[in-house]
Amino acid sequence: MINRIKNLFLIVISLFALTNCNSKKTEDTQGTTAQFCLPDSLMNQVKFDTVQMKPVYDELKVVGKISFDQDKVVRIYPLVSGNVVEVKVSLGSYVEKGQVLAVIRSSEMAGAENDQVSANANVAIAEKNFAAAADMYKSGILSEKEYTTAQKELDKAKSELNRTKTVLSIYGNGSNNYVVTSPISGYIVEKFITTNMQIRSDNSTNIFTISDLSNVWALANVYESDISEIVANEKVDITTISYPDKKFIGKIDKIYNSLDPDSKTMKVQIQLENKDFLLKPEMFISAIVNHKTDKTMLAIPSKAIIFDRNLYWILVYTDKCHIEARKIDVVTSNSQSSYVSSGVKVGEKVITNSQLLIYNAMNQ
Repeated sequence: MINRIKNLFLIVISLFALTNCNSKKTEDTQGTTAQFCLPDSLMNQVKFDTVQMKPVYDELKVVGKISFDQDKVVRIYPLVSGNVVEVKVSLGSYVEKGQVLAVIRSSEMAGAENDQVSANANVAIAEKNFAAAADMYKSGILSEKEYTTAQKELDKAKSELNRTKTVLSIYGNGSNNYVVTSPISGYIVEKFITTNMQIRSDNSTNIFTISDLSNVWALANVYESDISEIVANEKVDITTISYPDKKFIGKIDKIYNSLDPDSKTMKVQIQLENKDFLLKPEMFISAIVNHKTDKTMLAIPSKAIIFDRNLYWILVYTDKCHIEARKIDVVTSNSQSSYVSSGVKVGEKVITNSQLLIYNAMNQ
């Protein structure tokens, strides 16, 4: 910080000295040409850009909020009733696929386990009966009908055993406990369960919501008058209150074909990558939709323009001793570029920072 202050001080001193020893010539109609040389200390700070022919982009500013990517959200509902013995995670925790989230002691689990024990016993009895029936059938003592009946009883017992095994596998194969596990890796974004909580069999509320926040949605509101400017797959620049200097790049993924009856706005869904997990659900955002038009014009960075005497000026750079303050005609602008009809040519180099200091020094 101290070095930056020193550099700025040296730049101002250098400009002040040069403005008192260099001659100047101002032409309002043809531009301003000054016999002016940039000091080396300022040259190290100055940045440049080149005049180019570019497609004209209109900008539409909208607001909205961050939401879950609904394609990567899982809501977990309890499959049994019972008493919550333990909750192993908290809101905001990151969990891996298969990780235990909670344990519920349930009479339904105990009943399912008893059903499996009974099913195992029934299969064992049915197998013995079928083996005896098979021997008797071969000896001609037992009829084919009785043999077939014994075989069906065995198949029925095995089917019931498979059913009880399937039920227990769904419940988690716990000993009188229903173990809630995570089906995906992600963050706990909603939690409606606590220790000792009673879960009812008719409960219709999810106990956890897990989301993979590596991708999120931004839901923006578009006024009715601006709907025609919204096109799918267009680029969107997004900023937040939390990170005002950071820009998040997304694209329009979906346009809702209905208006909110109260606000008279249309929802637009914007897909965003969230690799650093900086974007949180419910976070407010400001978005700029970049709409490409069918026009092409001379373009210069908007930050390079100087407004003085009700005119727009640009500093055209040839070398450090040949800098021209030239009047330009701006047709339209957005946050990044300004499109001009005259005053500059393709390929000319313009100064994009510290230009106001230089311009004032040239016109002292």
